[in-house]
Amino acid sequence: MVQYTLAQSPEVVLTVAGKDSSKARDKAMAQLVELMDAGKLDTDLAEGFSPQQLIEVKEPGSADSDQEDSVTQAVQILNNLATLKLKAQEIRTEAMKVRAQVDILFTDELVTEEQVNSLKEGFKILKTFAQVNLRYRDSRSQAEQARITLDQALQSTGSDLKPEIKPDTQPELAPEAQSEVEPEIKSEVKPEKGKKS
Repeated sequence: MVQYTLAQSPEVVLTVAGKDSSKARDKAMAQLVELMDAGKLDTDLAEGFSPQQLIEVKEPGSADSDQEDSVTQAVQILNNLATLKLKAQEIRTEAMKVRAQVDILFTDELVTEEQVNSLKEGFKILKTFAQVNLRYRDSRSQAEQARITLDQALQSTGSDLKPEIKPDTQPELAPEAQSEVEPEIKSEVKPEKGKKS
């Protein structure tokens, strides 16, 4: 359900099934015309008033619900990225061994039937790794926005996540640096005349 109102008459609420769309606004406009024809609308609409000028009424909490859905989706995307990364890592070593053996096919070196059969079996692993790796790369680019969404949701508790910042302290100076500073901060004390030290 979606609801609309007028800037001139905020007390008027037009309810239409579905979500906000051009079609929904047209239906709300039809309801508005019916109210005007029945004399139930005190406000006169300006000439040329269009459905796009209707104001959508959002229920309290609907914005929070949308944000929660975005966070849920972001977590799902990041979870999928973690799964793909782990799977790629598990078969990467074996796949790279097979990849190293592929180069022998491009040399004049003789190969045995056993080597060829081993390569054919290895191609399955190589194919799986290549596909998983491509999916991981695609998911990683999509997950960037998911990470931003999650960071924005965590901003309210950002102060709890920040490392503790200690008060500034004077840095320790090296011995040679201290020797240069000491003459400037020590005042020369001369004995007064007529007094014995």
